[in-house]
Amino acid sequence: MVVVRNRIIRRRLLWSALFLLAAVALHFVIADRWNLESDPALRSMPDAFLTEHAWKVEGLLVAFALLNAIVPLLFNPWFRDQTSDRAPAIVQDTLVVAFGVIAAMAIFQNSTLFTSSAIAAAILGFALQDTLGNAISGIAIQIEKPFRVGHWISVGGFEGLVTEVTWRATKIRTKAGTQVIVPNSTVAKEAINNYSEPTAPTRLEIEVGAAYQTPPNEVKAAILRAIDQAPGVLKTPLPDALLVDFANSSINYRARFWIDDFSRDNHAKDAVRTAIYYEFKRRNIDIPYPIQVEYSKEEAPADTPERRDRFRHALAAVHVLAPLPEEAHRALAATVSESLYANGEVIVREGEPGDSMFIVIAGAVAIVIGPERREVAETKAGGYFGEMSLLTGDPRTATVLARGDTTVLEISGAAFRAYVKSNPGVIDELAAAAVARRRELDESRGKTAAPAAAATISLADRMRRFFGIGERSGQVMK
Repeated sequence: MVVVRNRIIRRRLLWSALFLLAAVALHFVIADRWNLESDPALRSMPDAFLTEHAWKVEGLLVAFALLNAIVPLLFNPWFRDQTSDRAPAIVQDTLVVAFGVIAAMAIFQNSTLFTSSAIAAAILGFALQDTLGNAISGIAIQIEKPFRVGHWISVGGFEGLVTEVTWRATKIRTKAGTQVIVPNSTVAKEAINNYSEPTAPTRLEIEVGAAYQTPPNEVKAAILRAIDQAPGVLKTPLPDALLVDFANSSINYRARFWIDDFSRDNHAKDAVRTAIYYEFKRRNIDIPYPIQVEYSKEEAPADTPERRDRFRHALAAVHVLAPLPEEAHRALAATVSESLYANGEVIVREGEPGDSMFIVIAGAVAIVIGPERREVAETKAGGYFGEMSLLTGDPRTATVLARGDTTVLEISGAAFRAYVKSNPGVIDELAAAAVARRRELDESRGKTAAPAAAATISLADRMRRFFGIGERSGQVMK
């Protein structure tokens, strides 16, 4: 026995059964009346008229019953409870009604009842022309399918998620949570922007201005770096940055990137704009004020004695750099760079090459490892990280993320290498400090540390090879 699981088909078959029951009941009523009045002379004209049309009504009921059963059986899956993509419910209703009207015209042809019904239908059509227009537009929308339920669209000045398409209107839920009901006739006449097709990723654009003093390639690199940091932005398709205008006070750039959830487009734009601000600030790229008058900007000196002294104290407080003399701290303080990172931004990435170390001046950083970014430590203001890359050139062993707005000092490998080559005697002290730091970390993680003396000698030898200094000779290798 075949069991139909589709609820639409079962509901239509139920209505067809009711139509057939009504036709059977009407048949018996007409037959009884016809048998009682077998003598044509006994039947009055009104009764004959009603009996004649009753037979036609019975035929129309049977026709509607068959049409209402055949159409859903043709277009809907029998064994799955889902609607048809080829012919949605509104299209199936239209087919039943259209063929039903044809059947009625065939059954009631040359009938006064049909003539009077046609006149009534014409009057009703003029009275309901707006409603009929919406219904016809709804049918066209269902057949052409410019959008579906669940798509993000903008039409007639409204933007939102399509929740339902009825005979009369299309219902849209906006991002503000309100429901907008747009008549189908309006939808049919307006241009429709479908953000969910032909592919789910949607491209967004934002514009930002940069000062004329910064080369365009540098600005574009900063924008792409910021987009890469922003959460919610797809890695593929690749984002890009375009120079779009030489404006009055800035060179304007357009950042283009992709997201896969259009409902969060404003969040994605916010994340990219925020990342661009911090990236520009770290690279000293100015975002000019939107002014059109000439002005003179008093630039604060980038390097001051107070700034160097503040950096010197920060360097001297770092355990691994403490063995260096005060003049070394002063020399390095003149070369370090200060950078600001936003919450969640990557400062260094695991596995990447590096030859610098960082000191946390304000805020905190999270040390994470692996693709899942499992957190293993947190370093607060006064702490440091990346010293092994500075001392030996090893790749980064972990990813470091900013926690809140975080300011760090970066000691570059070039400046540090120049000092060490001039003072090779500090290598042993630096190695001993680095080993002591490593032992503390291993003990805090429950690991067994190697003997300090052997570890110090091994690290010192690695440092000499990295800086190009002869083995314990103190001679710089040519």
